[in-house]
Amino acid sequence: MATAQLAEVVDPTLVLLTVEEAARRLRIGRTLCYQLIRSGELESIDIGRLRRVPADAPAAYLARRRAAKRAA
Repeated sequence: MATAQLAEVVDPTLVLLTVEEAARRLRIGRTLCYQLIRSGELESIDIGRLRRVPADAPAAYLARRRAAKRAA
């Protein structure tokens, strides 16, 4: 498998994602992902000194954005 393809493999057993993994799923940059977390648009939790994003949070964020666009 090529490196680009390896990055696309999604482990369905993951419960929490790193911020970088969440950004990759949303196809956005890491900095923008942190901005979404800070603003509360993208759910995240602290585990000790780590920041993790629930695996279903990127899809929930996208669903809210799509619903808002349809309502506009």
